[in-house]
Amino acid sequence: MAVHSQARSTLTSTGAGAESVSSREKAAIIVRLLLSQGASIDLASLPEDLQTALAQQMGQMRRVSRSTMHNVVREFLGELEGLGLSFPHGLSGALSLMERHLSDGATGRLRRLSAHHSGDDPWQRIVSVPAEFLLPVLLEEGVEVCAVILSKLPAALAAELLSKVPGDRARHLAYALSLTGDIAPETVRRIGLSVAEQLDNRPIKAFKAKPGERVGAILTSAPAALRDSLMKGLQEDDAQFAETVEKSILPFEDIRTKLAPRDVPAVIRLVDQAAMATALAFARAQPKLDSTAEFILASLPQRMAQTLREEAASRGKVKSKDGEEALGKIVAVIRQLETSGEITLEQPDD
Repeated sequence: MAVHSQARSTLTSTGAGAESVSSREKAAIIVRLLLSQGASIDLASLPEDLQTALAQQMGQMRRVSRSTMHNVVREFLGELEGLGLSFPHGLSGALSLMERHLSDGATGRLRRLSAHHSGDDPWQRIVSVPAEFLLPVLLEEGVEVCAVILSKLPAALAAELLSKVPGDRARHLAYALSLTGDIAPETVRRIGLSVAEQLDNRPIKAFKAKPGERVGAILTSAPAALRDSLMKGLQEDDAQFAETVEKSILPFEDIRTKLAPRDVPAVIRLVDQAAMATALAFARAQPKLDSTAEFILASLPQRMAQTLREEAASRGKVKSKDGEEALGKIVAVIRQLETSGEITLEQPDD
């Protein structure tokens, strides 16, 4: 990022450097040197007028003395060392940097502004969108437009989308790809702007999690008796929704089949030790839960496991209410780590 930003600055500056080498000559020397060393430089992200100026300058130059090259490199490195911060280029770059820190409303507004910003490429935004959001576009737009979309997407994502499109339409889209050879770049950009606008105008949902996931999270923290009673009622009212909810529930007894042993220490570090000991004492007294308690202890360093065993033994008989509450704290931490992406739970086979 710093090298790219400084190279761009060199191309656009007007001052001369060592040995009266112009700023564009310096940029050409630096780029030529980097390319000769096999470096990968994202010149395509520069404005096209600067790309053209750089290529023209490189085409005009022949030989540069070693001393001149060394002077230019020293000056370039000196400027890099004095560089404190570099900022992303354009509104889309700024949005990529800040997106997860902004509200959904502000993000949507900025995306719409970015889509019409002359220097931004709408396809950078489109290729980062999940397949589930792109699929409705492929089902509703004309086949010619869809062919352009598929051509601009990574092959794996395009294949995934095609596999979800009905057979006849998928064949039409595949054939339409053969007709995209002569499409002008500006037409492709306009299509990209239109698609990006559709994606960014999707209504903002109040809840990010699906209804079944939200109910599952609530029932995961509920006492077992209440959870079983409510699930029975859901199955009677709506068997399909109940199945979705059931997949989102993480009962304590399922931890040993869904949580990897290597992730157990990360969970334990975030659970209050007193609650952990209470949960283990309660679980070890329940035949249905004992194997999960042993799984947790067996996945911990020996000294930590022994300490917890002793603390659990000192608890004696734990009341159901206290035990269920302690189990819920462990499960809540597991869900927290899963949501943040720090751990991944095993999913049941369909």
